[in-house]
Amino acid sequence: MSLDLDFLYNMNEGPLRSGLIVLGVALVAVVVGIVLHRMGIALVRRLARGRPFTTTATTVTFNASRTCVILFMLRLVLAGAPDNTPGLTRISYLTSVAFILALTWFLMRCVKSVSTTVVNLNPYDVADNLKARRILTQTRVLSRSAYFIIALLGLAFVLLTLPGARQFGASLLASAGVAGIVAGIAAKPVLGNFFAGLQIAFSQPIRIDDVLIVKGEWGRVEEITGTFVVVRIWDERRMIVPLQWFIENPFENWTHTSSTILGTVFLWLDFAVPTNAIRAEFERVCQTLPLWDKRVCVMHVTDTSERNMQIRLLVSARDSGSAFDLRCQIREHMIGFIASNYPEALPRLRAEVSSRNQPEAPETIIDGAPGEKTG
Repeated sequence: MSLDLDFLYNMNEGPLRSGLIVLGVALVAVVVGIVLHRMGIALVRRLARGRPFTTTATTVTFNASRTCVILFMLRLVLAGAPDNTPGLTRISYLTSVAFILALTWFLMRCVKSVSTTVVNLNPYDVADNLKARRILTQTRVLSRSAYFIIALLGLAFVLLTLPGARQFGASLLASAGVAGIVAGIAAKPVLGNFFAGLQIAFSQPIRIDDVLIVKGEWGRVEEITGTFVVVRIWDERRMIVPLQWFIENPFENWTHTSSTILGTVFLWLDFAVPTNAIRAEFERVCQTLPLWDKRVCVMHVTDTSERNMQIRLLVSARDSGSAFDLRCQIREHMIGFIASNYPEALPRLRAEVSSRNQPEAPETIIDGAPGEKTG
């Protein structure tokens, strides 16, 4: 498709006049493209009022779609320009490459609009956010995979426009499929992380905001990219872990099916402690603490040694962060209660000292007189 510009000038005119006419028509085409784009966006927004996906798409893809329309209009003008237009071949090639890149950008923004809408429709900053976190994880991982594939296709089409690189560009678009494309150009670690990301998106061993124990560190999944996972450690550090690591290594996920968790407090007390009184105080203090979710409040004597016994206080909380704070509060209160009411019950080291084994007072020499002892 092209615009025939022969009616605007005489073919016998020189290339300078032809170039000026093409430039003028190109400017008019750009203005027309901008007007048509604005009218189209306004029409789509009116028709899609109340539909979140379409409404978000018109906002997120606005600049990219406008660029595509402008470059498309320029392509029409250049396709109908006379052959003696100065620099026509070079300008046409650059416009074609820019148009392909603009389409690639537009498709990426379309993916972005879909992922943004899905995230907005499923907020995960709520108490019961298991479903939302599952959807959020799938959306982020799949969108990043889509970015990679779209960028790869855009690069292939750009290479197809180069005479010397058409064979390489065609090989990227071979019928082996997307997996063959990736395998042909990617290194092994990149390929492993790519497929690990897809596996995580569908099987979901981890999700956004999951609580994990990774290499002995407690943290939350802050971000899942196309190649690595960012784990926010409790002290605000960030641990960067490759995606493939979560497929090949065992780890703890404290919120895989539910965020509720049990917490333990261990106390080592003397055998003389009245366990019934300790149990009653423990149950009473649990009732007063808002972090307790009222599911589990149990005390057991779990171990003994030759010196003392071990008491385990088991409590439940709605999430791991609340469980840690709850354990600290219970530990602090119970130690204070025992120290105030049963101080003899705290662990003690018993020892018997026989008077027969006590050494006699040492003899002290005063003024050179042996045998005299100080008073």
